[in-house]
Amino acid sequence: MLSFSELKRNLKKDTSSFKKLEIAILGDSSTQFLTQAIKGYGIEHKLNLSIYDAPYNQLERQLSNKASELYTRKPSFIFLFLSPQKIISSFYSLSKSEQASFADDYVSRLEQHINIANSELSANFIITNIPEINDQVFGNYGNKNPYSLIFQIRKLNYELMRLCSSSDNLFINDVASLSNRYGYDQAFSSSLYINGDIIYHLDFLPALAKNSVDILRALSGSVIKCIVLDLDNTMWGGIIGDDGIDNIQLGELGIGKAFTEFQRWIKQLKNRGILLAVCSKNNDSTAREVFEKHPDMVLRLEDITIFIANWENKAANISAIRENLNIGFDSMVFLDDSAFERNLVRELIPDIIVPELPEDPSEYLAYLQHLNLFESISFTAEDENRTQMYREDFNRTALKKVFLDEDDYLRNLELKMNVETVNDFNLPRIAQLIQRSNQFNFRTMRYSPEEIKTISTSPTARCYSFSLEDKHGKYGLISTIILRLDKTQGTAFIDSWVMSCRVLNRGVEDFILNFMMECLEQEGLNTLQGEFIPTAKNSIVKELYAQKGFQPDGNLWIRKLSDYQPITHFIARTETVA
Repeated sequence: MLSFSELKRNLKKDTSSFKKLEIAILGDSSTQFLTQAIKGYGIEHKLNLSIYDAPYNQLERQLSNKASELYTRKPSFIFLFLSPQKIISSFYSLSKSEQASFADDYVSRLEQHINIANSELSANFIITNIPEINDQVFGNYGNKNPYSLIFQIRKLNYELMRLCSSSDNLFINDVASLSNRYGYDQAFSSSLYINGDIIYHLDFLPALAKNSVDILRALSGSVIKCIVLDLDNTMWGGIIGDDGIDNIQLGELGIGKAFTEFQRWIKQLKNRGILLAVCSKNNDSTAREVFEKHPDMVLRLEDITIFIANWENKAANISAIRENLNIGFDSMVFLDDSAFERNLVRELIPDIIVPELPEDPSEYLAYLQHLNLFESISFTAEDENRTQMYREDFNRTALKKVFLDEDDYLRNLELKMNVETVNDFNLPRIAQLIQRSNQFNFRTMRYSPEEIKTISTSPTARCYSFSLEDKHGKYGLISTIILRLDKTQGTAFIDSWVMSCRVLNRGVEDFILNFMMECLEQEGLNTLQGEFIPTAKNSIVKELYAQKGFQPDGNLWIRKLSDYQPITHFIARTETVA
């Protein structure tokens, strides 16, 4: 963890080439040091955070007054930093009967202010919850007394979770968990609060800043998609090739318990949608035998998307894993107990995340949980089934080798596409695709679920999702498009076209382009317009418009309906829900 001084030094760095994000910080106390820390941590991740630090103690005024600078700046992200000390002061000022409903009333008032802002702004709100400060007025009895401060703080945090879970653009910044981890004395400084109304200790600000930037990065599409696992002394104690399956350390006794609990946590990440890959220096059959036969293994072969056990260079094997999964190195985490292997991978693959695992395996779990590498902003059915989807992909790849002709292979797959407009069921996955897709993404517009819902109901816009399946199984919702219609000009502009790279080379692009031209005809329009805005990751679509017959026109690519011939593909449309 960087110190506050180190974060301040970051502010002197040139950030002109970094990704720029517009954010606002609203607090009911002084936030100037926190703003510096957040901006400094953003620089660590090559983010140029343009921050509007609202005037002192104007959180509610900025939200409720549409003439405030908040509305002029129109930030994409709004942090609401709630002060526990202000919570305490407000609670103490109430009568006994009012104290019993404090949490409900506080969250209700906050929700009203946020609703006002939501009516004018398209932004994600990140709200700090409240550290569990017990004023000891009732001692431990306060936990069962609704008139106590600790009871109301805990209820307030629950009500904040309830509020955020019911809104697609509200997220919790869990400062309560952070303060529990770091301890009261490191989190708070009484002298800073009394003398400057500064809530959090300077030593605690880096942790809070990191937590804040973690959420920002996830909302901006930067998420971990795969964990690459070493085996010996990482997933179990001992060396399987030397010790044998009966003598490795696993189970509920001794150090084996550390590896078992570590595996349980890894499996929960897999169930949440993180892909697991094995990269081990071992004989393949020897390594697999542990997964197949050891009674105390939590992880099994069906949990592993790609299994590589050989004696080759680990960096080369990780590169092969990345190529098979078609994801970026910066979306991968490599876990290995060997300092030599960690340093080798860091040296040869600078973008991959390689945590410096502790020497003691019993500390692996706490250390990795402390790093918070797996920040997420959503959870969908596709996430739960991601490992199975990728394993089915590999079956398709194996089948492809049987066919000499590409068309015969695609016909054999029996591909089917379902096309839908936005609904309550597909909205979370549509938003996830738009927020997380980096490679097949022409313009990299990041829309929140609320924004997508608004776009989908606009008379001048159309939003469609595409879900693919074949005889091997379902790929899930794999693409979405947003079209902006201008009936005066007779044009439809492709605002967004994102797609999972798992379905490349199956004709999906041709299916969707044909569909867009059909939409053009149905809307009485004559021209489809596209735009390519380059990023560090979307070069895969740089030439696609040209390859599909679009003509350049300034910054745009143009395709006329009058001279368009539908492109042949082998995907049957099953249903379109209008």
